[in-house]
Amino acid sequence: MSSHDHFSLQATEYARFRPTYPTLLYEWLCDQSAQRGVAWDCGCGSGQATVGLAEWFAEVIGTDLSASQIAQAPVIPNVRWKVCRAEESGLASQSVDLITVAQALHWFDLTVFWQEVRRILKPGGLVAVWSYGRFQIADREVQSICDHFYDEVVGEFWPKERKIVEAGYDALTFPFDELSPHPMEIVAAWSLGELLGYFSTWSATVCCAQTKGSSPIPDLAEKLRQSWREGERRVRWPISIRVGRV
Repeated sequence: MSSHDHFSLQATEYARFRPTYPTLLYEWLCDQSAQRGVAWDCGCGSGQATVGLAEWFAEVIGTDLSASQIAQAPVIPNVRWKVCRAEESGLASQSVDLITVAQALHWFDLTVFWQEVRRILKPGGLVAVWSYGRFQIADREVQSICDHFYDEVVGEFWPKERKIVEAGYDALTFPFDELSPHPMEIVAAWSLGELLGYFSTWSATVCCAQTKGSSPIPDLAEKLRQSWREGERRVRWPISIRVGRV
């Protein structure tokens, strides 16, 4: 990734509580890819998308700026992990069939990164970048508490790049021959503990705790317990994706 690093401090929680992506996404990317040789998952974190790609491609390279994130990544025979900036990958020219960036593009220097994409992709290769927006939970009262936490409790601590995610990458310059994937979403059934764990991975939550000297999670947990009671809730995130060829 670029010089931004908002996730090293919570790398363990990130690996445990960040959502993974639907099989449909990887199936669609494979259908569009001319070959299934090498995929580069850039800004991979602890491998949420890398692991999925490994089931479809012969070799996958997962890179991230954060050594702490890479240290949390699983050992997989056909995956190679590397700590590096997105804009300076060190990968060989025209060596990759697919480049993916999941929930990380907004941290990059795009002018330089797009040059790196063109250098590394094979002719006709595919680049896919996606993000997921604010989640929706199947409980109106719980949703209201979560929205208040997002907007009011940690709202001032979101990095400015978060606005790019909320806009769904629509405003980003994407200088490739663009494809049109069908709508996709992430769906999970989560306990209250899993939802709170997810909140703890947010950059705004960490920044809030550092600034105020205490985590906002315990107060949130108390409010949610009164509404949650027991069981799991269905959680959904809309996926915004842009895909193109060189």
